[in-house]
Parts: sequence; structure tokens; C-alpha cells
Amino acid sequence: MSHYLLAIDQGTTSSRAIVFSAQGLPVARAQQEFKQYFPQDGWVEHDGEELWLSTLKVCREALKQSGLSASDVAAIGITNQRETTLVWDAQTGTPIHPAIVWQDRRTADYCAELKDAGHEAAVAAKTGLLIDPYFSATKLRWILHKVPGARERAERGELRFGTVDSFLLWRLTGGKSHKTDASNASRTLLFNIHTQQWDEELLKLFEIPASLLPEVLDCAADFGITDANLLGAAIPVLGMAGDQQAALIGQACFEPGMVKSTYGTGCFMIQNTGSTPVISKNRLLTTVGYRLNGQVTYAVEGSIFVAGAAVQWLRDGIKLISHARDTEAMAEQTGDACGVYLVPAFTGLGAPYWDPKARGAIFGLTRDTGIKEIVTAGLQSVCYQTRDLLEAMRQDGAAEPSALRVDGGMVENNWVMQFLADILGVPVERPEVTETTALGVAYLAGLQAGLYKDLASIARHWHRQQRFDPRMADSHRSKLYDGWLDAVKRVRSEG
Repeated sequence: MSHYLLAIDQGTTSSRAIVFSAQGLPVARAQQEFKQYFPQDGWVEHDGEELWLSTLKVCREALKQSGLSASDVAAIGITNQRETTLVWDAQTGTPIHPAIVWQDRRTADYCAELKDAGHEAAVAAKTGLLIDPYFSATKLRWILHKVPGARERAERGELRFGTVDSFLLWRLTGGKSHKTDASNASRTLLFNIHTQQWDEELLKLFEIPASLLPEVLDCAADFGITDANLLGAAIPVLGMAGDQQAALIGQACFEPGMVKSTYGTGCFMIQNTGSTPVISKNRLLTTVGYRLNGQVTYAVEGSIFVAGAAVQWLRDGIKLISHARDTEAMAEQTGDACGVYLVPAFTGLGAPYWDPKARGAIFGLTRDTGIKEIVTAGLQSVCYQTRDLLEAMRQDGAAEPSALRVDGGMVENNWVMQFLADILGVPVERPEVTETTALGVAYLAGLQAGLYKDLASIARHWHRQQRFDPRMADSHRSKLYDGWLDAVKRVRSEG
């Protein structure tokens, strides 16, 4: 039996494929960025064909780099940008509209109408989510309303809906498998996290025909087998999870109370709450952490829309830097007390504010403010937003974490990690393998393939690479964070 696993990590700005050994170590990786489309203010789209072709390309490249053939791979795991919505032709697999990305705000007015009509409490009780453009249901409804003939075709059973995981699975299996997992389903606003079923009342509320929807399986399950012509041999797809839940698994946060925070395009902090869903009183989300052997582990999540995307904006949008790696040296020269605050509400504010109409701003500019100060403020904004999430968890009565396990591209920046520990007042732990999103779904596939006995055997592979302990004075920490809260207040649409 092969002891290698292929993880597909289809993210918001790039598609990646990583070949892992059974010990959880990366053997080879490939990555390709793809274009972001912004057709109107607050709209964000991807080309579904670009998502597919970039995914296929990196899978082939990773296998080539590894020196392995497809027949050497025990299983594939798929993890993905969540909530991003696609609708495609059931015969051809061709999307009928560009993918509407999770960051997209085009349904803000419709969401406001639903909330004004008093639907949010009932929706939250079933889904653990708030009514917000972030989630898939209102995006799907928009496509059915706006694309000519889409609703009629959907009613006739000619179309399929899926988040990116389902779309890639459909393409990988040559249209034979239309499935998703419980973690991705739980982010659609259509899935009842208590009954673990698509909910008929929610489908009616959002005007969604049930024939569009994929079958929902456990996170480790038999999702289908790839078309042998794509990678050189048929490979079973045995693991699937939304990117943040996959990172929870990759970080081995299997005990209630354990917390991880991922720093990719956005930032997502998730706390394992065990077998009981915990309802937040501070506008955090209750979600499926993972489902294995029919048993659900729930989680509480705070979602920040812009983290690494702020650095990407500094690089590509206003061209203050040439490379993301340049930011660390700039911040070391600037320090933490430059007095500049960058609120990256480019597509609104996520948790705990949930303000889709907020927009970004920079405050505290003086005559001697320069590039280094603005770049440093961009890095700090990620840490301040994480503090917002931790404060909400604290107010919900969550146990104080002994440490925060971190992952994602930004955690390679030592300055950011130290400032994060300082502003949180909590130790930050960076693992040896920071590609925990891909690693988590590789573990899921390996679990189903029989490479791992149980979660405990997976947890033994987690190793800390570095720990950052807080060293900032409480008074200075409070002063910096108070300045952030004031800046956020100024960009709020209600404020």
C-alpha cells in the first residue's frame, strides 16, 4: 500500500498541491496564483475554469517534483476556500456564471431585508451562522435570479451548485460525483448543523431547488475516484474539509478548548467546542469543526476578511512593497508605536462587527509618516483583528487558551508573530509544518485510507517549531488596542 497522500488546497488567491508522506511531512509542492476579478464595488469573482485548470496543473507539477506517479498515491484530500459559490451545467460541468467569492458583498441589501423581516434568529438557530453576504445561500440565489434562464434550468434539474470542493470533485471524477462534506455544507446557510441535513425551510426561504445540492458526507469518506486520464491513474478522493476546518485538524486541535488561527487571504480563529454546539452571544459563528464516523465535533469561529490580502494590497494595489517578505524588516525598523492604524475593511468587516458596508481607511498620518509606517500598520491590523476575535470568545465565557496555534503564509514573519503574542497577551505557537490546511485534509484522506488508526495517532505528528511569549507591558498593550478600536469605530457604517 502506498504511504503518500496528495492534498489539493484551492485557496482564494492561488491553487496549491502538496504531496505528503504518511509522517505528515511535505515531499513536494506546487502553487499557481490566478486572477481576481472586481467587476463592481464590493464584488469579487473568480473564473471557475481558472480554478479548475490551475488545480489540475499544480497536481501534475507536485507529482512530477515528487518523482512519484499517480499510482504511488494512496488518496487525495481536497480543501478549499469556503462559501465561494459556483453553479454549473450538469452535463458539461461548465459554470454558468463566474464564481462568486466569499468576500463578495453584492447581496448586502438582500441580507438586510431578511434581517429586517426578522429571519436571522431562526436561521442562526439552525445553521449557527448570521445572515450575511459572506455565506453561499444568498450568492446562489443571486445567480438563479440574475443569470437568464438559470432558475428554470435549476427547476428542471439541469444545473448543479457547489462550493469549490464540490466543483473540483465533479471535474476530477468526470462528473460522476456530486458530493461535499459536513464542514463545507455548514457554511452555506442551507444546512442544519443539528440534524446534519439540508433544511427544507431554509431552501424555501432562499428559494433554492433541492436538486442543485450535493450529497453531504463525513470529512473522511469515499467521495469518488478521479478520472485516470487526468493524473495518470485513478486515485480515490477520501478526505474533504473547508480550509479552516482542515487547518484545525492539521493543527491537531482535537480537544475541546484548543484554538488555532490561520493567516491566509483572511484570518480565521477556530476553537474546538466538542460534541455540543456553543451559541455565541458576541456574533461569532457556530460551525461544524469536523464530522467523522457520523459524529460531529463543533467549533466556534471568528472570521476576518482581510489578513494576507492587506499585504497583497500593499504590494499590488498601492505598490509600497515589491515582495511580502520585505515587510518584516520594515516593521522591525518602525516598531509598534508609530501611531498609524490601517483598517483593511476593503470588503466590509467580518466578526465580530459583521458590517458589510464598512470600508477601509488609514488613520494617524503625520508629515513624517512614510512607507514603513503604513506597511507596519497593515501588519498590525491583522493582529488587532485577531484580538477582536479573542475578546469575543472571552466575552462568550470561553476558557483562556494556554497558547494559540498559528499557521498560514503570514506566520513566517517573526515580527508579526511577536506582535500578535504581545497584543493578545497569549503565547503563540508556530508548528514545524505551517501548511496545516493542506496537511489537515491529507490526514483526513489518510485516515479513510487506513494510514492512521485514529486522531490520537495524527496528533503525535504535531511538533512546535517556535513559541512567541508576550513581553509587552499591559498598559502599552491597552493603549495600542484602544487606538485600534477607535479607528474601527470611524469606519463603521453605523458609526
